[in-house]
Amino acid sequence: MSSHAVIMAGGVGSRFWPLSTPQFPKQFIDILGCGRSLIQLTADRIQGICPMDNLWVVTNEKYVDIVHEQLPQIPVAHILAEPAARNTAPCIAWACRMIKDEDPDANVIVTPSDAVVMNPQEFQRVIRESLEFTQNNPGIVTIGIRPNRPETGYGYVCMKGKQTDGIAPVLEFREKPDLETARQYVADGNYLWNAGIFVWNVNTVLDALDRYKPELSSQIDSMVRSGRVGEIFPTLEKISVDYAIMEPASRDSLVFTHPADFGWSDLGNWSSLHEKLEHDCEGNGSVGNVSFHECSNCVVHASGLKKVVLQGLDGYIVSEKDGQMLVCRRSEEQRIREFSAE
Repeated sequence: MSSHAVIMAGGVGSRFWPLSTPQFPKQFIDILGCGRSLIQLTADRIQGICPMDNLWVVTNEKYVDIVHEQLPQIPVAHILAEPAARNTAPCIAWACRMIKDEDPDANVIVTPSDAVVMNPQEFQRVIRESLEFTQNNPGIVTIGIRPNRPETGYGYVCMKGKQTDGIAPVLEFREKPDLETARQYVADGNYLWNAGIFVWNVNTVLDALDRYKPELSSQIDSMVRSGRVGEIFPTLEKISVDYAIMEPASRDSLVFTHPADFGWSDLGNWSSLHEKLEHDCEGNGSVGNVSFHECSNCVVHASGLKKVVLQGLDGYIVSEKDGQMLVCRRSEEQRIREFSAE
């Protein structure tokens, strides 16, 4: 039984302005300074699991050319262009319906394009075990990341029992908690971060969609049969795959999780980037030719400049891209979207 992979690449990454813009969002940027964009790194680690001919990307129609340029190995027909943003359930349902037409019994990996995985070999091991499970069981596997801190920015997966390895049943999904609740989750030992990475058989997930969201399922079928993407896709319900499929399926004991620890981060903000960069002795992390003097706990991305010299900053974000610059306290980074809109 063959495997396919779906990369979701439609986001605009507005929290990383000016590095990420609606015209060229973060999934297409070499944000780690390693010579590969986030979507290229995602494809690289999947390539060890399934062939590039079986790779699919769902993205906004205005990013299709960027995807083709950065991932030229992917068949053009496998780059699905969304005419409007409708969240993850329509995106995933469309891709899986297309995969079923091409490979009726395929196993499918679904992953975001903008997450970071520091240990791709361990990622591949976990995904292979999950694929083996979905090949032999009519269940859905969501990858759960073992928490190393009480994180309030992630949703959580509650598994049945304190599983140390392998695959465990999921009891329920929990929304982003407050700090005290997050501390309790970590102490309990049976809560994992929800990475938004899924493994399933294409028939399992389409049957679940038909069961829990029959109208959406019918619309997707009609859209694929008729090819009227521009007309039908913008009318689809705007709903996440968690709400549409994962939560109701977990109540029916159809969802499982594979606990994992492969250096994952959703790279959702500058703080998460700072965490993944190498630091100097004062806690500064940077991409580009940056010289720090009496600075501490800063994160700098200025790969487009010849040299950046900073003095006397404590806990700042500094970023430059295409003539636009941000200098902002890290404690105020939640306001970056507000600042960039001015």
